[in-house]
Amino acid sequence: MLANYGLIGLFFIVVVLFSLSMVIIPIILRLLKIVPSHPNPIKNSIFECGVETIGKTWVQFNFRYYFYALIFLALDVLVVFLYPWAVQLRELGLTSLIVVFILVFIVLIGYIYAWKKKVLEWK
Repeated sequence: MLANYGLIGLFFIVVVLFSLSMVIIPIILRLLKIVPSHPNPIKNSIFECGVETIGKTWVQFNFRYYFYALIFLALDVLVVFLYPWAVQLRELGLTSLIVVFILVFIVLIGYIYAWKKKVLEWK
């Protein structure tokens, strides 16, 4: 039992070290002058796929894309929870079946709410 906690502690240490290295490495590269601190103006120019832009470079997206993204994210998280459950279905028993039905019911209520609020309609 204690070995499981040791493994979690080791994983936590690796995560912290990795996160710190992702912050420290760019700082060290900048201090060693490997990465320039002031790139030339050509690198700061705006381009799309190597071609200079035509028209405005800041385009506002329709906010309805975010609603679709949130619904996709909710269904994606549901699948992430359902797959391990389905793999271990026989060993988990009836209690886990009830819990998963509650989870699917909550996501279904949210989807019906979005449908009733006409969030999914494109105007």
